[in-house]
Amino acid sequence: MDKRTFTRLLTGTAAAAALPRLSFAQGKTSVADLAGYTGADREQRLVDGAKKEGPLTIYTSAQTDDMGALVAGFQKKYGIKCTMWRASSEKVLQRAVTEARAGRHTVDILETNGPELESMSREKILQPVKSPNLAQITPGALRPHGDWVGTRLNVFVQAYNTKAVKKEEEPKTWEDLLHPRWKGRLGIEAEDQDWLAGVCAEVGEAKGLDLFRNIVKTNGISVRKGHTLLAQLVVSGEIPFALTVYSYKAEQFKQKGAPLEWLSIGTPIARANGVAVPRSAPNPHGANLFYDYEISEEGQKILASRDFVATNTKIPNPFSKTGIRLVDSQKMLDEYDKWTKVYGEIFGGGKG
Repeated sequence: MDKRTFTRLLTGTAAAAALPRLSFAQGKTSVADLAGYTGADREQRLVDGAKKEGPLTIYTSAQTDDMGALVAGFQKKYGIKCTMWRASSEKVLQRAVTEARAGRHTVDILETNGPELESMSREKILQPVKSPNLAQITPGALRPHGDWVGTRLNVFVQAYNTKAVKKEEEPKTWEDLLHPRWKGRLGIEAEDQDWLAGVCAEVGEAKGLDLFRNIVKTNGISVRKGHTLLAQLVVSGEIPFALTVYSYKAEQFKQKGAPLEWLSIGTPIARANGVAVPRSAPNPHGANLFYDYEISEEGQKILASRDFVATNTKIPNPFSKTGIRLVDSQKMLDEYDKWTKVYGEIFGGGKG
């Protein structure tokens, strides 16, 4: 994410702070009324209302084919049309905040990374939703304020090209990456500050920072922008071993027969991605309906079929044996400048 954008949203502005939590809709049921409705007929009420509204507009940072599968399931079940605008998480954040401040009410669903959703919460543009399906969500994916909910976990794993790296070379500890065999063979994503914070929380901050400084100093590292790109470079062999690949993308490539294997050094670090309803959603029935659907068992099964780690407790968790260290999005946002600086100092100058 662009540092200036994040810093601005961290501190807030007078205009943002002055935004009252008022209902957007006039002359029809408001977003807040529907979000807070918990009656037994909630689903039917939302469906009936959504059929009278326009197509849903979804802003998402998920890959089009992944989010497309979820949208297709929603449209098939309810007959409610959806349009998607896909961009990076920082651009989703920028557009959502810019439109809200300008009084442009065009988006119904915001679907992106946890820290960006947390920023939107601080900008007071999200509506807490009392979905009955929240009872099925793992506690770590629930936010105290209720403005958004984690729908899937981006789990950071390590991945290697099986033609370039032998099975017996698999590192068992981070210290193993100090071995000369890894010189010129390592890669990492350009903005994984939250991963670094998570690893340091596990091994100790001073130890973790010194360790990765030594790894880069000893063997170098190739820094690339984008997790999908990083995984693709592992598949091609350009980067034999990557430190921060999303587990779902690694598994997708592996299932397609790519020469890729993945593992986890220590407890896997994860960041929640989530969904939120803007308090100014122009199609409030449909927006609440989609929110409910994404965290339902049915919606979560679709995400799991795309190799995501679902947050609904009724869906099997592939990391149930190892456990997961979930990075707190709120804390990460508060400490963004610190971890951005140290991440850049360690990996920004790495050469592969």
